[in-house]
Amino acid sequence: MSEQHLEEDFEEDELALYEHHRIVVDKGQSPVRIDKFLTERIANATRNKVQQTIDSGGVLVNGHSIKSNYRIKGLDDIRVLLEKPPRDTEVISENIPLDIVFEDNDLLVVNKPPGMVVHPAHGNWSGTLVNGLVFHFENLPEMKGNVGRPGLVHRIDKDTSGLLVIAKTEETMAPLAAQFFHHTIQRTYLALIWGEPELDEGTIVGNVGRSAKDRKVMDVFPDGSQGKHAVTHWKVVKRLRYVSLVQCTLETGRTHQIRAHFKFLGHPLFNDAMYGGDKIRKGTQFAKYKSFISNCFEVMPRQALHAKSLGFEHPITKENLYFEAPLPADFSTVLAKWDHYVQVD
Repeated sequence: MSEQHLEEDFEEDELALYEHHRIVVDKGQSPVRIDKFLTERIANATRNKVQQTIDSGGVLVNGHSIKSNYRIKGLDDIRVLLEKPPRDTEVISENIPLDIVFEDNDLLVVNKPPGMVVHPAHGNWSGTLVNGLVFHFENLPEMKGNVGRPGLVHRIDKDTSGLLVIAKTEETMAPLAAQFFHHTIQRTYLALIWGEPELDEGTIVGNVGRSAKDRKVMDVFPDGSQGKHAVTHWKVVKRLRYVSLVQCTLETGRTHQIRAHFKFLGHPLFNDAMYGGDKIRKGTQFAKYKSFISNCFEVMPRQALHAKSLGFEHPITKENLYFEAPLPADFSTVLAKWDHYVQVD
């Protein structure tokens, strides 16, 4: 049955269905149950909700309804249809306090706190940085393919803190985006990693791409067989026996690049649940130490990653700009705890 005929059938149904997601499975995808695949692929989806949608006929594979135990194959065309229409791309203005480091007529630099989502998306339609930006000033520019993310030329993860540059005009958006594309932006991050690297500094080179087992996670492919070219330069700032504070300079900017690269090295970021850093990776098994780590995790319930500095050429004035943001309270508190632990233990 053609896609056009399918759409006509749904238009004639007593209960209209609206397409919310369409996924064409990667050619090399290994067989996996569709309910598991969609739960991992769609943000904030639960296995139970996915199964209910499948049972109600709301998931089509190659134009046909399937069961929850259907195993997807490479190039399968998956459509998820729901009763309510998808949320449109209008961004709601919200009076959210912003830590603005710099602002002129063309751009602004914001220090994003940990826990703040950068842009609205499924499950996070409000309370985001962009919602606050819309309130701060109107008519943010949008870039092609950037619908619903006005002014953004780059982003950082929800639980990563630090600096972001925002374009305020169409004239500044494209040149800023070009600097990111050509990797001329200067960016440094501070990360607390498990263990102490043998060397004081180094460079990680390895393609970064989505894991075939879990689409939310990025894997490293050192042979270049998959993913995108990624380079992270790093140096140790401080050794704290079982963890180390490192500074990372990005030559490229791939999704979860630092988090994936350090997991690949065997030094996942401290309390990074997605990459295995949310359990004790180095240290003793004494109750005192376990209690100490648990306390640190409570203080900083996120990956220990901070976008410390940002340098770029102003698209209009051509001035070289450079900004730094101090560590947020949770990160600095955990560092202080490690300092104390190492000194007294």
